[in-house]
Amino acid sequence: MKAVILARVSTIRQEKEGLSIQEIQLPRLRTYCEEKGMEIDREFVFSESASNKIRKKFDEMITYIKANPSVKAIITYRVDRITRNYRDAVLLDDLRVEKDIQLHFVDDRLVLHRESKGSEIQQWDLKVFLAKQHINNLHDHSIDTRLSKFEKGELAGPAPFGYKNTFLDDNPKLKWVEPKEPQATIVKKMYELYSSGNYSMDTVREKIKEQFNHYLHKGNVDVIFKRKFYYGILEYNGMENEHRYEKLITKETYDRVQEIKSGYNKKHSKYAGKPYVYRGLIKCAVCGCSITPEMQKGHVYYHCTGYKGKHSKTWIREEDLTNHFVSLYKSLQLPTEVAEDLSKKLKEANRDKTYYNKTLLENYSSELQKYQTRLSNMYEDKLDGSITDSEYTERKNSYQEEVKKIQRKIEQLSKADEEYYILAESILSLAQRAGELFESSEMEQKRQIINLTLQNLTLDEKKLSYDLIKPFDVILKSQNSHDWLRDQDSNLEPNG
Repeated sequence: MKAVILARVSTIRQEKEGLSIQEIQLPRLRTYCEEKGMEIDREFVFSESASNKIRKKFDEMITYIKANPSVKAIITYRVDRITRNYRDAVLLDDLRVEKDIQLHFVDDRLVLHRESKGSEIQQWDLKVFLAKQHINNLHDHSIDTRLSKFEKGELAGPAPFGYKNTFLDDNPKLKWVEPKEPQATIVKKMYELYSSGNYSMDTVREKIKEQFNHYLHKGNVDVIFKRKFYYGILEYNGMENEHRYEKLITKETYDRVQEIKSGYNKKHSKYAGKPYVYRGLIKCAVCGCSITPEMQKGHVYYHCTGYKGKHSKTWIREEDLTNHFVSLYKSLQLPTEVAEDLSKKLKEANRDKTYYNKTLLENYSSELQKYQTRLSNMYEDKLDGSITDSEYTERKNSYQEEVKKIQRKIEQLSKADEEYYILAESILSLAQRAGELFESSEMEQKRQIINLTLQNLTLDEKKLSYDLIKPFDVILKSQNSHDWLRDQDSNLEPNG
Protein backbone atom coordinates (compact mmCIF):
# COMPACT_ATOMS: atom_id res chain seq x y z
CA MET A 1 0.00 0.00 0.00
CA LYS A 2 1.27 3.45 -0.93
CA ALA A 3 1.11 6.21 1.68
CA VAL A 4 2.01 9.86 2.13
CA ILE A 5 3.56 11.22 5.31
CA LEU A 6 2.58 14.58 6.78
CA ALA A 7 4.81 16.19 9.43
CA ARG A 8 4.12 19.68 10.74
CA VAL A 9 4.99 22.19 13.42
CA SER A 10 3.11 25.49 13.67
CA THR A 11 5.83 27.45 15.49
CA ILE A 12 9.60 27.45 15.95
CA ARG A 13 8.91 26.82 19.64
CA GLN A 14 7.20 23.51 18.87
CA GLU A 15 10.23 22.46 16.82
CA LYS A 16 12.42 23.02 19.88
CA GLU A 17 10.02 21.84 22.56
CA GLY A 18 9.08 18.25 21.90
CA LEU A 19 7.62 18.00 18.39
CA SER A 20 10.76 18.25 16.24
CA ILE A 21 10.07 17.22 12.65
CA GLN A 22 13.52 15.77 11.97
CA GLU A 23 14.21 14.25 15.40
CA ILE A 24 10.77 12.96 16.42
CA GLN A 25 8.01 13.05 13.83
CA LEU A 26 9.69 11.83 10.62
CA PRO A 27 11.72 8.99 12.21
CA ARG A 28 8.62 7.71 14.02
CA LEU A 29 6.41 7.93 10.93
CA ARG A 30 8.96 6.25 8.66
CA THR A 31 9.42 3.41 11.15
CA TYR A 32 5.64 3.00 11.39
CA CYS A 33 5.33 2.68 7.58
CA GLU A 34 8.11 0.11 7.52
CA GLU A 35 6.46 -1.94 10.26
CA LYS A 36 3.11 -1.86 8.48
CA GLY A 37 4.62 -2.74 5.10
CA MET A 38 3.64 0.58 3.53
CA GLU A 39 5.52 2.23 0.68
CA ILE A 40 6.15 5.95 1.29
CA ASP A 41 5.10 7.71 -1.91
CA ARG A 42 5.80 11.27 -0.77
CA GLU A 43 6.50 13.29 2.38
CA PHE A 44 4.82 16.62 3.07
CA VAL A 45 6.88 18.52 5.64
CA PHE A 46 6.05 22.08 6.60
CA SER A 47 5.78 24.70 9.33
CA GLU A 48 2.63 26.78 9.43
CA SER A 49 -0.35 27.58 11.59
CA ALA A 50 -3.43 25.36 11.53
CA SER A 51 -5.74 28.37 11.66
CA ASN A 52 -8.78 29.03 9.53
CA LYS A 53 -6.55 30.53 6.85
CA ILE A 54 -6.10 28.37 3.77
CA ARG A 55 -2.95 26.33 4.24
CA LYS A 56 -1.12 25.89 0.97
CA LYS A 57 0.86 22.77 1.88
CA PHE A 58 -2.17 21.01 3.32
CA ASP A 59 -4.19 21.80 0.19
CA GLU A 60 -1.26 20.64 -1.93
CA MET A 61 -1.35 17.27 -0.15
CA ILE A 62 -5.12 16.92 -0.68
CA THR A 63 -4.74 17.74 -4.40
CA TYR A 64 -1.87 15.28 -4.75
CA ILE A 65 -3.82 12.40 -3.18
CA LYS A 66 -6.83 13.04 -5.40
CA ALA A 67 -4.57 13.02 -8.47
CA ASN A 68 -2.79 9.80 -7.45
CA PRO A 69 -5.29 6.96 -6.90
CA SER A 70 -2.52 4.56 -5.92
CA VAL A 71 -2.04 6.48 -2.64
CA LYS A 72 -4.33 4.84 -0.06
CA ALA A 73 -3.16 6.22 3.30
CA ILE A 74 -2.10 9.40 5.11
CA ILE A 75 0.34 8.88 7.96
CA THR A 76 0.78 11.66 10.53
CA TYR A 77 2.01 11.94 14.11
CA ARG A 78 -1.19 13.07 15.87
CA VAL A 79 -4.59 14.48 15.02
CA ASP A 80 -3.51 17.99 15.97
CA ARG A 81 -0.56 17.78 13.54
CA ILE A 82 -2.86 17.47 10.54
CA THR A 83 -5.71 19.74 11.57
CA ARG A 84 -6.98 22.04 14.27
CA ASN A 85 -9.94 23.37 12.35
CA TYR A 86 -13.15 21.94 10.96
CA ARG A 87 -12.49 22.88 7.33
CA ASP A 88 -9.53 20.51 7.12
CA ALA A 89 -11.36 17.81 9.07
CA VAL A 90 -14.16 17.84 6.48
CA LEU A 91 -11.69 17.54 3.60
CA LEU A 92 -9.99 14.58 5.27
CA ASP A 93 -13.29 12.91 6.06
CA ASP A 94 -14.32 13.25 2.40
CA LEU A 95 -11.12 11.44 1.38
CA ARG A 96 -11.83 8.72 3.92
CA VAL A 97 -15.41 8.11 2.80
CA GLU A 98 -15.30 8.86 -0.94
CA LYS A 99 -11.75 7.74 -1.83
CA ASP A 100 -11.31 5.06 0.86
CA ILE A 101 -8.15 6.78 2.13
CA GLN A 102 -6.94 5.49 5.50
CA LEU A 103 -5.96 8.05 8.16
CA HIS A 104 -3.23 6.84 10.54
CA PHE A 105 -2.50 8.93 13.66
CA VAL A 106 0.54 7.14 15.02
CA ASP A 107 0.99 8.69 18.46
CA ASP A 108 -2.78 8.71 19.04
CA ARG A 109 -2.92 5.01 18.13
CA LEU A 110 -5.93 5.71 15.94
CA VAL A 111 -6.67 4.42 12.43
CA LEU A 112 -9.73 5.58 10.45
CA HIS A 113 -11.06 4.09 7.23
CA ARG A 114 -14.28 3.95 5.24
CA GLU A 115 -15.88 1.33 7.51
CA SER A 116 -14.85 2.88 10.85
CA LYS A 117 -17.45 2.56 13.59
CA GLY A 118 -19.19 5.44 15.35
CA SER A 119 -16.94 5.25 18.39
CA GLU A 120 -13.81 5.66 16.22
CA ILE A 121 -15.29 8.59 14.31
CA GLN A 122 -16.31 10.14 17.59
CA GLN A 123 -12.75 9.81 18.90
CA TRP A 124 -11.49 11.63 15.78
CA ASP A 125 -14.08 14.41 16.10
CA LEU A 126 -13.40 14.76 19.80
CA LYS A 127 -9.66 15.18 19.26
CA VAL A 128 -10.24 17.78 16.51
CA PHE A 129 -12.64 19.65 18.78
CA LEU A 130 -10.35 19.65 21.83
CA ALA A 131 -7.29 20.58 19.75
CA LYS A 132 -9.20 23.54 18.31
CA GLN A 133 -10.25 24.67 21.78
CA HIS A 134 -6.72 24.29 23.12
CA ILE A 135 -5.13 26.41 20.40
CA ASN A 136 -7.83 29.04 20.89
CA ASN A 137 -7.00 29.22 24.60
CA LEU A 138 -3.26 29.65 24.12
CA HIS A 139 -2.77 32.24 21.35
CA ASP A 140 0.68 32.89 22.81
CA HIS A 141 2.11 35.42 20.41
CA SER A 142 -1.00 37.44 19.63
CA ILE A 143 -2.02 37.68 23.29
CA ASP A 144 1.48 38.73 24.34
CA THR A 145 1.59 41.46 21.69
CA ARG A 146 -1.86 42.83 22.41
CA LEU A 147 -1.47 42.74 26.19
CA SER A 148 1.98 44.31 26.04
CA LYS A 149 0.69 47.16 23.86
CA PHE A 150 -2.34 47.58 26.09
CA GLU A 151 -0.14 47.98 29.16
CA LYS A 152 1.87 50.66 27.34
CA GLY A 153 -1.32 52.50 26.37
CA GLU A 154 -0.93 51.58 22.69
CA LEU A 155 -3.56 50.21 20.31
CA ALA A 156 -2.95 46.78 18.75
CA GLY A 157 -4.98 46.56 15.58
CA PRO A 158 -6.89 48.90 13.27
CA ALA A 159 -7.80 52.37 14.48
CA PRO A 160 -11.50 53.11 15.14
CA PHE A 161 -13.59 55.43 12.98
CA GLY A 162 -12.21 58.96 13.32
CA TYR A 163 -8.58 57.83 13.57
CA LYS A 164 -5.93 56.29 11.30
CA ASN A 165 -2.93 54.04 11.81
CA THR A 166 0.35 55.74 10.99
CA PHE A 167 3.98 56.14 12.15
CA LEU A 168 5.64 58.91 14.17
CA ASP A 169 7.64 61.38 12.09
CA ASP A 170 10.59 61.32 14.52
CA ASN A 171 10.49 57.52 14.86
CA PRO A 172 9.44 55.79 11.60
CA LYS A 173 9.53 52.38 13.33
CA LEU A 174 6.96 53.29 16.01
CA LYS A 175 3.36 52.69 14.98
CA TRP A 176 0.97 55.41 16.02
CA VAL A 177 -2.70 56.43 15.90
CA GLU A 178 -3.83 59.94 15.03
CA PRO A 179 -7.12 61.69 14.12
CA LYS A 180 -8.29 61.37 10.53
CA GLU A 181 -10.35 64.07 8.84
CA PRO A 182 -13.19 64.58 8.19
CA GLN A 183 -14.11 61.48 10.27
CA ALA A 184 -12.67 62.95 13.49
CA THR A 185 -14.83 66.06 13.10
CA ILE A 186 -17.84 63.85 12.35
CA VAL A 187 -17.32 61.97 15.66
CA LYS A 188 -17.08 65.24 17.60
CA LYS A 189 -20.23 66.56 15.90
CA MET A 190 -22.15 63.33 16.64
CA TYR A 191 -21.36 63.55 20.34
CA GLU A 192 -22.13 67.27 20.38
CA LEU A 193 -25.56 66.77 18.79
CA TYR A 194 -26.62 63.73 20.81
CA SER A 195 -25.34 65.01 24.16
CA SER A 196 -27.59 68.07 23.79
CA GLY A 197 -30.60 65.79 24.29
CA ASN A 198 -32.37 67.33 21.28
CA TYR A 199 -31.53 64.62 18.74
CA SER A 200 -32.23 60.89 18.43
CA MET A 201 -29.70 58.53 16.84
CA ASP A 202 -31.69 58.69 13.59
CA THR A 203 -31.72 62.49 13.50
CA VAL A 204 -27.97 62.52 14.26
CA ARG A 205 -27.47 60.33 11.18
CA GLU A 206 -29.56 62.73 9.12
CA LYS A 207 -27.57 65.74 10.31
CA ILE A 208 -24.24 64.04 9.51
CA LYS A 209 -25.51 63.16 6.03
CA GLU A 210 -26.68 66.75 5.53
CA GLN A 211 -23.53 68.49 6.81
CA PHE A 212 -20.76 66.09 5.73
CA ASN A 213 -22.42 64.05 2.96
CA HIS A 214 -21.38 60.96 4.92
CA TYR A 215 -23.83 58.08 5.39
CA LEU A 216 -23.78 56.10 8.64
CA HIS A 217 -25.76 52.95 9.42
CA LYS A 218 -27.67 53.03 12.68
CA GLY A 219 -25.38 50.27 13.95
CA ASN A 220 -22.32 52.44 13.18
CA VAL A 221 -23.74 55.25 15.29
CA ASP A 222 -24.33 52.90 18.22
CA VAL A 223 -20.75 51.56 18.01
CA ILE A 224 -19.28 55.07 17.94
CA PHE A 225 -21.33 56.07 20.98
CA LYS A 226 -20.03 53.03 22.89
CA ARG A 227 -16.31 53.52 22.16
CA LYS A 228 -14.44 54.82 25.20
CA PHE A 229 -11.39 55.28 22.95
CA TYR A 230 -12.69 58.71 21.96
CA TYR A 231 -12.17 60.11 25.46
CA GLY A 232 -8.85 58.32 26.02
CA ILE A 233 -9.54 54.76 27.19
CA LEU A 234 -8.25 51.49 25.71
CA GLU A 235 -10.33 48.36 26.36
CA TYR A 236 -8.95 44.81 26.31
CA ASN A 237 -10.52 41.63 27.72
CA GLY A 238 -12.59 43.51 30.27
CA MET A 239 -9.64 45.72 31.33
CA GLU A 240 -9.20 49.46 30.78
CA ASN A 241 -6.13 51.65 30.44
CA GLU A 242 -5.48 55.23 29.30
CA HIS A 243 -4.11 55.43 25.75
CA ARG A 244 -1.39 57.79 24.53
CA TYR A 245 -3.23 59.33 21.60
CA GLU A 246 -5.19 62.51 21.01
CA LYS A 247 -8.71 62.54 22.47
CA LEU A 248 -11.72 63.66 20.46
CA ILE A 249 -14.20 64.22 23.33
CA THR A 250 -14.25 64.58 27.11
CA LYS A 251 -15.36 61.89 29.54
CA GLU A 252 -18.18 64.18 30.65
CA THR A 253 -19.54 64.26 27.10
CA TYR A 254 -19.27 60.48 26.83
CA ASP A 255 -21.10 59.96 30.14
CA ARG A 256 -23.84 62.38 29.08
CA VAL A 257 -24.40 60.39 25.87
CA GLN A 258 -24.67 57.14 27.84
CA GLU A 259 -27.27 58.69 30.16
CA ILE A 260 -29.38 59.86 27.22
CA LYS A 261 -29.12 56.47 25.50
CA SER A 262 -30.25 54.73 28.68
CA GLY A 263 -33.23 57.04 28.84
CA TYR A 264 -34.27 56.22 25.28
CA ASN A 265 -33.88 52.47 25.79
CA LYS A 266 -35.61 52.27 29.16
CA LYS A 267 -38.91 50.35 29.12
CA HIS A 268 -41.35 52.05 31.46
CA SER A 269 -43.43 49.01 32.39
CA LYS A 270 -43.73 46.45 35.13
CA TYR A 271 -41.81 44.03 32.85
CA ALA A 272 -38.75 46.27 32.40
CA GLY A 273 -35.49 44.44 33.12
CA LYS A 274 -37.15 41.02 33.25
CA PRO A 275 -34.64 38.27 32.28
CA TYR A 276 -35.48 36.11 29.27
CA VAL A 277 -33.86 32.71 28.66
CA TYR A 278 -33.37 32.88 24.89
CA ARG A 279 -32.77 36.61 24.39
CA GLY A 280 -30.01 37.20 21.80
CA LEU A 281 -29.54 33.50 20.95
CA ILE A 282 -31.85 33.09 17.93
CA LYS A 283 -32.05 34.83 14.53
CA CYS A 284 -34.98 35.10 12.12
CA ALA A 285 -34.58 32.60 9.27
CA VAL A 286 -36.35 35.00 6.87
CA CYS A 287 -34.48 38.29 7.35
CA GLY A 288 -31.63 37.53 9.78
CA CYS A 289 -32.83 39.94 12.48
CA SER A 290 -32.85 38.96 16.15
CA ILE A 291 -35.73 37.02 17.67
CA THR A 292 -36.82 39.18 20.58
CA PRO A 293 -38.91 38.33 23.69
CA GLU A 294 -42.03 40.20 24.72
CA MET A 295 -44.48 39.78 27.58
CA GLN A 296 -48.11 39.36 26.53
CA LYS A 297 -50.98 38.43 28.88
CA GLY A 298 -48.66 36.95 31.48
CA HIS A 299 -46.66 34.82 29.00
CA VAL A 300 -43.32 35.40 27.25
CA TYR A 301 -43.51 35.26 23.45
CA TYR A 302 -40.65 35.41 20.93
CA HIS A 303 -40.89 37.04 17.49
CA CYS A 304 -38.74 38.73 14.83
CA THR A 305 -37.86 42.37 15.54
CA GLY A 306 -38.69 43.25 11.93
CA TYR A 307 -35.82 45.73 11.97
CA LYS A 308 -35.03 45.17 8.26
CA GLY A 309 -38.66 45.48 7.21
CA LYS A 310 -41.93 43.89 8.19
CA HIS A 311 -42.82 40.40 6.98
CA SER A 312 -45.19 37.64 7.91
CA LYS A 313 -44.06 36.41 11.31
CA THR A 314 -45.32 34.08 14.01
CA TRP A 315 -45.07 34.49 17.77
CA ILE A 316 -43.92 31.45 19.76
CA ARG A 317 -44.21 30.97 23.52
CA GLU A 318 -41.09 30.53 25.63
CA GLU A 319 -42.48 27.27 27.03
CA ASP A 320 -42.71 25.83 23.50
CA LEU A 321 -39.08 26.72 22.81
CA THR A 322 -38.03 25.13 26.10
CA ASN A 323 -39.91 21.92 25.26
CA HIS A 324 -38.15 21.77 21.91
CA PHE A 325 -34.70 22.10 23.55
CA VAL A 326 -35.56 19.49 26.21
CA SER A 327 -36.62 17.05 23.46
CA LEU A 328 -33.39 17.69 21.56
CA TYR A 329 -31.15 17.19 24.59
CA LYS A 330 -32.91 14.01 25.60
CA SER A 331 -32.08 12.65 22.15
CA LEU A 332 -28.40 13.42 22.84
CA GLN A 333 -28.22 11.18 25.91
CA LEU A 334 -25.93 8.19 25.58
CA PRO A 335 -26.22 4.70 27.05
CA THR A 336 -24.12 4.20 30.19
CA GLU A 337 -21.62 1.88 28.49
CA VAL A 338 -21.06 4.40 25.68
CA ALA A 339 -20.62 7.25 28.17
CA GLU A 340 -17.96 5.17 29.94
CA ASP A 341 -16.22 4.62 26.60
CA LEU A 342 -16.34 8.37 25.94
CA SER A 343 -14.79 9.01 29.37
CA LYS A 344 -11.96 6.63 28.51
CA LYS A 345 -11.29 8.45 25.22
CA LEU A 346 -11.23 11.82 26.97
CA LYS A 347 -8.52 10.50 29.28
CA GLU A 348 -6.54 9.17 26.30
CA ALA A 349 -6.86 12.51 24.51
CA ASN A 350 -5.41 14.19 27.60
CA ARG A 351 -2.22 12.09 27.63
CA ASP A 352 -0.40 13.91 24.84
CA LYS A 353 -1.61 17.33 25.97
CA THR A 354 -0.24 16.69 29.47
CA TYR A 355 3.18 15.72 28.11
CA TYR A 356 3.32 18.70 25.76
CA ASN A 357 2.22 21.17 28.46
CA LYS A 358 4.78 19.73 30.87
CA THR A 359 7.52 20.29 28.28
CA LEU A 360 6.33 23.85 27.69
CA LEU A 361 6.22 24.60 31.42
CA GLU A 362 9.76 23.31 31.90
CA ASN A 363 11.02 25.54 29.08
CA TYR A 364 9.15 28.56 30.40
CA SER A 365 10.54 27.97 33.91
CA SER A 366 14.06 27.67 32.52
CA GLU A 367 13.65 30.93 30.59
CA LEU A 368 12.25 32.66 33.67
CA GLN A 369 15.20 31.54 35.79
CA LYS A 370 17.61 32.77 33.10
CA TYR A 371 16.25 36.32 33.13
CA GLN A 372 15.97 36.44 36.91
CA THR A 373 19.63 35.41 37.14
CA ARG A 374 20.56 38.12 34.62
CA LEU A 375 18.73 40.72 36.69
CA SER A 376 20.59 39.64 39.83
CA ASN A 377 24.01 39.58 38.11
CA MET A 378 23.40 42.92 36.44
CA TYR A 379 22.65 44.54 39.78
CA GLU A 380 26.02 43.27 41.04
CA ASP A 381 27.67 44.77 37.94
CA LYS A 382 26.05 48.11 38.71
CA LEU A 383 27.35 48.05 42.30
CA ASP A 384 30.82 47.16 40.97
CA GLY A 385 30.68 50.03 38.49
CA SER A 386 30.95 47.67 35.49
CA ILE A 387 27.92 49.27 33.85
CA THR A 388 26.49 52.79 34.01
CA ASP A 389 23.18 53.69 35.63
CA SER A 390 21.57 54.30 32.23
CA GLU A 391 22.77 50.91 30.91
CA TYR A 392 21.46 49.22 34.05
CA THR A 393 18.05 50.89 33.75
CA GLU A 394 17.73 50.03 30.05
CA ARG A 395 18.68 46.37 30.54
CA LYS A 396 16.60 46.02 33.70
CA ASN A 397 13.47 47.28 31.90
CA SER A 398 14.13 44.93 29.01
CA TYR A 399 14.65 41.87 31.25
CA GLN A 400 11.66 42.71 33.43
CA GLU A 401 9.50 42.92 30.31
CA GLU A 402 10.70 39.45 29.30
CA VAL A 403 9.95 38.13 32.80
CA LYS A 404 6.39 39.49 32.57
CA LYS A 405 5.89 37.84 29.17
CA ILE A 406 7.05 34.46 30.45
CA GLN A 407 4.89 34.74 33.58
CA ARG A 408 1.87 35.51 31.37
CA LYS A 409 2.63 32.44 29.25
CA ILE A 410 2.74 30.26 32.35
CA GLU A 411 -0.59 31.72 33.52
CA GLN A 412 -2.12 31.16 30.06
CA LEU A 413 -0.88 27.59 30.01
CA SER A 414 -2.41 26.94 33.43
CA LYS A 415 -5.70 28.55 32.38
CA ALA A 416 -5.82 26.56 29.13
CA ASP A 417 -5.16 23.36 31.07
CA GLU A 418 -7.96 24.14 33.54
CA GLU A 419 -10.38 25.04 30.75
CA TYR A 420 -9.55 21.77 28.99
CA TYR A 421 -10.71 19.76 32.02
CA ILE A 422 -13.82 21.91 32.47
CA LEU A 423 -14.64 21.43 28.80
CA ALA A 424 -14.07 17.68 28.91
CA GLU A 425 -16.22 17.30 32.03
CA SER A 426 -18.97 19.40 30.45
CA ILE A 427 -18.99 17.22 27.34
CA LEU A 428 -19.15 14.03 29.37
CA SER A 429 -21.85 15.34 31.72
CA LEU A 430 -24.02 16.54 28.83
CA ALA A 431 -23.53 13.31 26.91
CA GLN A 432 -24.81 11.32 29.89
CA ARG A 433 -27.84 13.39 30.95
CA ALA A 434 -28.29 16.43 28.70
CA GLY A 435 -32.08 16.44 28.80
CA GLU A 436 -32.26 16.21 32.58
CA LEU A 437 -29.64 18.94 33.05
CA PHE A 438 -31.35 21.36 30.67
CA GLU A 439 -34.83 20.76 32.07
CA SER A 440 -33.80 21.35 35.70
CA SER A 441 -31.26 24.16 35.20
CA GLU A 442 -31.70 27.88 35.84
CA MET A 443 -31.71 30.50 33.09
CA GLU A 444 -27.93 31.09 32.94
CA GLN A 445 -27.19 27.35 32.93
CA LYS A 446 -29.66 26.84 30.08
CA ARG A 447 -27.89 29.55 28.06
CA GLN A 448 -24.49 27.99 28.79
CA ILE A 449 -25.68 24.56 27.65
CA ILE A 450 -27.03 26.02 24.41
CA ASN A 451 -23.81 27.95 23.72
CA LEU A 452 -21.71 24.82 24.31
CA THR A 453 -23.76 22.57 22.05
CA LEU A 454 -25.59 24.63 19.41
CA GLN A 455 -24.84 27.30 16.82
CA ASN A 456 -26.63 29.11 13.98
CA LEU A 457 -30.03 29.02 15.71
CA THR A 458 -32.83 30.35 13.48
CA LEU A 459 -36.62 30.52 13.76
CA ASP A 460 -38.92 30.25 10.74
CA GLU A 461 -42.58 30.52 11.75
CA LYS A 462 -42.52 28.06 14.70
CA LYS A 463 -39.75 25.86 13.29
CA LEU A 464 -36.46 26.10 15.19
CA SER A 465 -33.32 25.15 13.22
CA TYR A 466 -29.72 24.86 14.43
CA ASP A 467 -26.37 23.20 13.90
CA LEU A 468 -24.86 21.01 16.61
CA ILE A 469 -21.30 21.88 17.63
CA LYS A 470 -18.78 19.05 17.55
CA PRO A 471 -18.70 16.50 19.09
CA PHE A 472 -22.44 16.64 19.82
CA ASP A 473 -23.36 16.37 16.14
CA VAL A 474 -21.51 13.06 16.04
CA ILE A 475 -23.28 11.87 19.20
CA LEU A 476 -26.71 12.60 17.71
CA LYS A 477 -25.82 11.09 14.34
CA SER A 478 -24.49 7.94 15.98
CA GLN A 479 -27.56 7.71 18.23
CA ASN A 480 -29.83 7.87 15.22
CA SER A 481 -27.86 5.23 13.33
CA HIS A 482 -27.46 2.97 16.40
CA ASP A 483 -23.77 2.72 15.51
CA TRP A 484 -22.35 2.61 19.02
CA LEU A 485 -21.08 -0.97 18.96
CA ARG A 486 -17.75 -1.26 20.72
CA ASP A 487 -14.97 -2.40 18.49
CA GLN A 488 -12.39 -4.82 19.83
CA ASP A 489 -9.50 -2.44 19.41
CA SER A 490 -9.56 0.96 17.71
CA ASN A 491 -5.93 0.38 16.75
CA LEU A 492 -6.71 -2.61 14.54
CA GLU A 493 -6.10 -2.33 10.83
CA PRO A 494 -9.22 -2.32 8.60
CA ASN A 495 -10.20 -5.71 7.27
CA GLY A 496 -9.25 -6.64 3.75
